[in-house]
Amino acid sequence: MAHFAQLDDNNKVTQVVVLANEFITDQSGNEVEALGVGFLSGLIGGTWKQTSYHANFRGKYAGIGDIWDGTNFVSPQEPE
Repeated sequence: MAHFAQLDDNNKVTQVVVLANEFITDQSGNEVEALGVGFLSGLIGGTWKQTSYHANFRGKYAGIGDIWDGTNFVSPQEPE
């Protein structure tokens, strides 16, 4: 299973979905983010980034309201 975050025009996460491995693996059995992105873009539309449930990459697991900074998902800053 793989998790993907949908981003709005401001790179804010609007939803997170789970895809079965069959949608993200190539013919050699390798996980390929672009396959998941392509599937979701065709099905739902929008911009998608893979996120790690165990925070193994991209900073943290993306949650609704988090921001994609171009490298990692980050929590929005709380007003002081």
